[in-house]
Amino acid sequence: MTSRRRVHARLAGVILAVAAAMVLASCGVTRGSDDEGHRRLQMWIPNSPGGGYDLTGRAATHVLEDEDLTGRFEITNVLGASGTVAMQRLLNAKGSNDVVMTMGLGVVGAVYTNESNARVSRATPIARLIEDQEALIVPKDSPYKTVEDLVDAWKKDPKSVTIGGGSSPGGPDHIFPMQLAKTIGIQPKQVKYIAYDGGGPLTTALLGEKIDVGTSGPSEFEGQIKDGSLRVLAVSGAERLDNIDAPTLKESGVDMVFANWRGVLAPPGISEETKQYLITLFEDMHKTKGWQAELKRNGWIDAFITGDEFGTFLKEQDERVATTLKELGLA
Repeated sequence: MTSRRRVHARLAGVILAVAAAMVLASCGVTRGSDDEGHRRLQMWIPNSPGGGYDLTGRAATHVLEDEDLTGRFEITNVLGASGTVAMQRLLNAKGSNDVVMTMGLGVVGAVYTNESNARVSRATPIARLIEDQEALIVPKDSPYKTVEDLVDAWKKDPKSVTIGGGSSPGGPDHIFPMQLAKTIGIQPKQVKYIAYDGGGPLTTALLGEKIDVGTSGPSEFEGQIKDGSLRVLAVSGAERLDNIDAPTLKESGVDMVFANWRGVLAPPGISEETKQYLITLFEDMHKTKGWQAELKRNGWIDAFITGDEFGTFLKEQDERVATTLKELGLA
């Protein structure tokens, strides 16, 4: 082949490659394009890595990416005031069409107890994803082998038991031990509670035996429970969890059931088209085998609702937190 022909052949190859790339891009095959199925999004998580919101958010983004429902997510942990900082940042992102944030009962409570106006009901409701049981978790060498051991010591001297949770006052890890105390005859104001910003710092406190008992979702401690460095005395739901070898509180002689929940919000002021796109995105995720596998692996309860139904639920949760804290004498 002559030099001129080789040049012409190379030029033809380049032209074909460019044309193919343009066709692929116009069809929305390239991740990060404007095509709805491959739009890049941001996932904000309102606590530190390893916490319940972090686990839920990363599980959701993992499924959305693996199932090719959207493009790559940029994940950001927004720390501060147990979710209040993240909630205010979400409200400040008014109209942003590429942001979603995981949240749950803990953020509702944190906003309330921090006396912030960044109410969750002011954001755009997308979906409630799961319910999650709370657990009573102790270090492997704890003298508390059963819930009965804990209750006996706690009732004898309420101040002798230090309880830590991954949420601030008003969050599930705080409300749960307060309701437990009241159920067994201890005044909630006597409970010695230390708040940590998510499951990561709480795990460190438990392993370092800086606290006697941790209260949080058991999925946050999967590795430590599996290797035996932490033990679960009981879970808070109506039924046992398949992935945790521990009784319910009721089986342990405590007449109480408690459930947490987590969901996804978007900023206020987004278009109806964007809202429906995000709702449909999570509806499609919910139908996948990948998401069903995450529910099973983490011991999460499927509690999926979307849009306006979720919005009504959020307003009810604002009332729930306010009422509960007042009933417990903590507001």
